[in-house]
Amino acid sequence: MTRSELFGQIQKKQSYLCVGLDTDISKIPSHLLKSDDPVFEFNRQIIDATKEFTVAYKPNLAFYESLGWKGLQSLAKTVDYIPKDIFTIADAKRGDIGNTASMYAKTFFELYGFDAVTVAPYMGSDSVKPFLEYKNKWTILLALTSNAGANDFQLLVHSPQTGVNRKLFEEVIIRSQPWGTTDNLMYVVGATQAEMLSDIRKMIPEHFLLVPGVGAQGGSLHDVSKYGMNKECGLLVNSSRQIIYASPGEDFAEKANAEAKRIQEEMSRYLSEFAK
Repeated sequence: MTRSELFGQIQKKQSYLCVGLDTDISKIPSHLLKSDDPVFEFNRQIIDATKEFTVAYKPNLAFYESLGWKGLQSLAKTVDYIPKDIFTIADAKRGDIGNTASMYAKTFFELYGFDAVTVAPYMGSDSVKPFLEYKNKWTILLALTSNAGANDFQLLVHSPQTGVNRKLFEEVIIRSQPWGTTDNLMYVVGATQAEMLSDIRKMIPEHFLLVPGVGAQGGSLHDVSKYGMNKECGLLVNSSRQIIYASPGEDFAEKANAEAKRIQEEMSRYLSEFAK
């Protein structure tokens, strides 16, 4: 999916919602366990219930890989079921180099047909560039995450040869920009780090940001929108548990629909207020 197509979906739906399909078989409603493929059946109903309000879906690979080949079949069926005009993200956080990175890119872009994949940049440009070689595909680079452990490395301050003191995540953003363009490179910035979004926007004013951590993890959609939005929006804000587990019962899809609609309505207000 191209940048203009993604912007078009945001404008059409007045939404920048990404629904995280972190489907845990131990948490899905018990009546679905009678299905031939409970994980896919849960995802199918969530997609049907939320597709009107979302512009992206983000399956977390760990939840599918943990189930072996059956889980990967559920993943493939899920990606195939998602409407083609909705952006798809493989939340895989891959970070190897060389031929291994190339095979990861081939897996997610060619085999599964995802539009984007999350990538860890710790091993440098060698671990990122194989993903950027694909036309109309996106690499989403981990920059500043929402977990407490982000303090261990990402916020460390060091002095590069220029003598400028920068946090490690800032160095990642600055050094990685020449690897791609605003048409194929996004960054992950956690919602619980919303106070840093203004400074991040000064470094990358035009890039898309994927923002996890809103909802169950405590991030503020208002603050993320206020400090992270650019004139074209430039945000994909992820919500997982708050939507897909809105109810543990047979009405789970109905409750997911209501929660996605509530978030979309809030996003519509922020688009009018902050996307200027």
